[in-house]
Amino acid sequence: GTIWNHRVRFLEDRVLSSWTSFTIWNAGKQGKKLYRSLSSANRKKVTAFCDVDEKKITKGFYTYEESEERPKPKIPVCHFRDATPPFIICVKLDLTGGAFETNLNMLNLKEGMDFYHFS
Repeated sequence: GTIWNHRVRFLEDRVLSSWTSFTIWNAGKQGKKLYRSLSSANRKKVTAFCDVDEKKITKGFYTYEESEERPKPKIPVCHFRDATPPFIICVKLDLTGGAFETNLNMLNLKEGMDFYHFS
């Protein structure tokens, strides 16, 4: 919808414009939706998706099927502990029962600098 697109443009202007590369935290539906919504310049800055879901991590990568590029871009999927900040976090905080916050705190990151919430 339109609100989603406005929020993505805001994210691109305010945050991604000053980042040279970043990781999307969530290799599921929300993370992939964000990836597909980015401008091609910002899509190229995505070095990886990270997650806690072993199934997604085992698969190893996400192929951007809609891409016009050949070969199609393949974005690695790794465990959050192996990922490189900064992160765009697409995790709905109320769904994890505090587990997500615990994981995030482990990494000692600064909000606004090392990560930004987008959910």
